[in-house]
Amino acid sequence: MAQGLEVALIDLQSSWNNVRHHTEEISSDRLLVRRGQAFNITLYFRNRAFQPGLDNIIFVADTGPLPDVAKGTRAVFSLAGHGGPSPWMASLEATGAASMEVSLCAPPMAAVGQYLLKVHIESLQGPVTAYQLGEFILLFNPWCPEDAVYLDSEPQRQEYVMNDYGFIYQGNKNWIRPCPWNYGQFEENIIDICLELLAKSLNFQIDPATDCALRGSPVYISRVVCAMINSNDDNGVLNGNWSENYLDGINPAEWTGSVAILKQWHATGCQPVRYGQCWVFAAVMCTVMRCLGIPTRVITNFDSGHDTDGNLIIDEYYDNTGRILENKKKDTVWNFHVWNECWMARKDLPEGYGGWQVLDATPQETSNGLYCCGPASVRAIKEGEVDLNYDTAFAFSMVNADCMSWLVFRGKEQKLHQDTSSVGNFISTKGIQSNERDDITENYKYGEGSPQERQVFLKALQKLKAGGSQGSLREDLQPSGSLPPRDSPRSLATPSLRPSDVVQVSLKFQLLDPPDMGRDIRFVLLALNMSLQFKDLRVNLSAQSLLHDGSPLPPFWQDTAFLTLAPEEAKTHSCKIPYSQYSQYLSTDKLIRISALGEEKNSPEKILVNKIITLAYPSIMINVLGAAIVNQPLSIQVTFSNPLSEPVADCVLTVEGSGLFRKQQRVLIGVLKPQHRASLTLETIPFKSGQRQIQANLRSDKFKDIKGYKNIYVDLGL
Repeated sequence: MAQGLEVALIDLQSSWNNVRHHTEEISSDRLLVRRGQAFNITLYFRNRAFQPGLDNIIFVADTGPLPDVAKGTRAVFSLAGHGGPSPWMASLEATGAASMEVSLCAPPMAAVGQYLLKVHIESLQGPVTAYQLGEFILLFNPWCPEDAVYLDSEPQRQEYVMNDYGFIYQGNKNWIRPCPWNYGQFEENIIDICLELLAKSLNFQIDPATDCALRGSPVYISRVVCAMINSNDDNGVLNGNWSENYLDGINPAEWTGSVAILKQWHATGCQPVRYGQCWVFAAVMCTVMRCLGIPTRVITNFDSGHDTDGNLIIDEYYDNTGRILENKKKDTVWNFHVWNECWMARKDLPEGYGGWQVLDATPQETSNGLYCCGPASVRAIKEGEVDLNYDTAFAFSMVNADCMSWLVFRGKEQKLHQDTSSVGNFISTKGIQSNERDDITENYKYGEGSPQERQVFLKALQKLKAGGSQGSLREDLQPSGSLPPRDSPRSLATPSLRPSDVVQVSLKFQLLDPPDMGRDIRFVLLALNMSLQFKDLRVNLSAQSLLHDGSPLPPFWQDTAFLTLAPEEAKTHSCKIPYSQYSQYLSTDKLIRISALGEEKNSPEKILVNKIITLAYPSIMINVLGAAIVNQPLSIQVTFSNPLSEPVADCVLTVEGSGLFRKQQRVLIGVLKPQHRASLTLETIPFKSGQRQIQANLRSDKFKDIKGYKNIYVDLGL
């Protein structure tokens, strides 16, 4: 009598499979595979060999708390040749005296997540036996042409899925600086935290069976993750804070990586981490999406619009001293704003709108009742198709809204200028396998001033009007001639600026020295009379700190200049703002906006000019002492300085780097003397080979984000 086949041992071949599935950096001990690609396992039998005619082997793969064949969260499939409705496949690779190697493959649309693999063995004359073979994690597969996240460029897959460090661009459009970031998507426990994040979402809490069934869709997953990165609706990862008061948490400017944030969220029972701002939200989302296998990059948009009422107009208000006022409508132009692009097919949209999709985890406006934004097709944004899902109109306004300047005087509002080109500049991301900045503005909009750009703007406006935008749409928006850019004068003498208007007096700011922290700010106001008449000008000047979301702080410096200009004459007015005056008013973002409002004697004409200055710190210098080899001690020298002419206290240096440090290094330094330069040496043992990056941040009671980085190559050694 034939015996039933008994399984004695299972080998998931984790190390070998993970290399083939590009998951070996996550683990070599646990099985992590990608959908649409086969993986092999070996079954060892206790009593005899597998006999194809005698034994029928059926595999079961379950995910989620309520596995269901109809929902696609349970797969039941047998070895090839035995038929069955499941899209999962199993085929016999090899047999031995008491073993069998099997190739398994999840379909390219299967739900991602944690699976339990089981086997049922039916023998003709023996009992049916069932065994749990073990758990595995199934991820998206950008290497599989049938997967919705397929990306057909290996360099892009290496950059947007496999690269665990990068740069996030900050500053302003005239001073763009790369800030290093440790994404760390392959660090220990990060994959488990990413799956925990999905399980903590409102969607899973309300209907876990349906949520798990929908996890095959990158569109669905991206919206769930986007909502979970912020904590506005749930116990998401990060609390946002733009108040400048971070005493009960971490100043967003101090973070240099996602790993510490995600691990803190997990360790505290999924309590939101304090605090984040846009670049932190985007960086953490990049970590989660790359970990799950969806190609993702971090995007910075300089002069980014936040249009709260959906009319594609950002209103800015000034008083007669030239200072910007708090906006009662909450419309703002962010000095820069950071979001993500994720690569995926969009079968829910008309053909041609797949590819890069905008996802913005910063909690600005709600989408279907939750604080998330996207995915919005980048191509749809460029073409003004603002009625396509999801949140395309809001994303369009961030890069292509018009800006309206108003003078508020004695309770009345006078329109100063309508600027069609100031919003959406130098849209930036890290280059592919490069440390250079890649300007991708043309992906989002046609050239400023071009006929196509205005046609798209008007198409978007009409679609919003037809769809009943929540805000009132301006009827007077018509294609206009080229208008001055944001940093040049805005002038008008009548309630609306027409293409035929001629600017007769020009104002412009010019810095005399680099804007280094600790130095006085010296600049001149250049005034040019382009007419053939004498001009008598009164110019009110002011300076105020800004938050990076465009919110103004009170002015701390004011001046008035009286200028008489002969026909076609140019004059300068010199200005200086001492460090002792501006230092106590600086925001964490180190942004100062200088403004000038010029009025001509006996004329209603007004000229507004402003300039945003970002104060710069000296970078931290990092040197690697000797060759970097896996599992060999390595010394890293970090040199930093206090750029100020006063002592700074409470100095703390943090250093991290995936594959180099097991956890973030934190060194208490204490007090740094004025203009003092110091260095220290850290010891570590690299545990991963390849290209790596060290990120460092120095904070004190006077500054929060002096940063530095060093790219190094770690050799495997012998």
